[in-house]
Amino acid sequence: KNETFNEFYSEVKAIEERDSVLTSKQQIDRLNRPGSTYFNLNPFDVLQIDPDTPLAAVKKRYRQMSILVHPDKNPDDIDRAQKTFDALNKAYKTLENEEGMKRCQEIVEEAKSRTDDMIKHKKKQLKKDGKAVDVPEDNIEKYKHAVYVQTCKLFADLERMRREKEAREMHEKKRKAEEDADEEEKKKMQKEWDKNFEASRTGRVDSWRNFKSG
Repeated sequence: KNETFNEFYSEVKAIEERDSVLTSKQQIDRLNRPGSTYFNLNPFDVLQIDPDTPLAAVKKRYRQMSILVHPDKNPDDIDRAQKTFDALNKAYKTLENEEGMKRCQEIVEEAKSRTDDMIKHKKKQLKKDGKAVDVPEDNIEKYKHAVYVQTCKLFADLERMRREKEAREMHEKKRKAEEDADEEEKKKMQKEWDKNFEASRTGRVDSWRNFKSG
């Protein structure tokens, strides 16, 4: 019985894995859907994996999907295929080592924590209003979706902060370069003025002597 069950379970898992990959067109559509710039910041969502997926499985998943959507394999939709391929590359680069994976897992944990706090606040308010303390997130699928939304928001917030920091650093670098250029120009002008002043010293002395003697 156990053997039969194990065979059945393995078959189910194989079907799930096959179906989760989708076709190349479906993956290209998914990673180019409206709001994809926002959603594709979540590497777990891009690769369609759980946050606790082992690194070896992440690599396998990435290879499987990147082969599927590679621009060379989709010549009729090459631009969107390239965008999809780039999104997969970026997601994999984020998760390919222990440090990156840990950082992203922490973001998901923070999303869960915020979702739990939101649910607690909702229930507290319902209780205060004398209503039944049932919320949509009591349903496991609704809860997962709420965590997913919060996770995407956190990844987007981090990206926004990263870009703002980058913009500030670029602005500071540009300001410093302009200051250095101004300083260099001032030095150059001072040097030129000193040189001209020294060159005309003899003429000024002679002129003064002539004036005095006159």
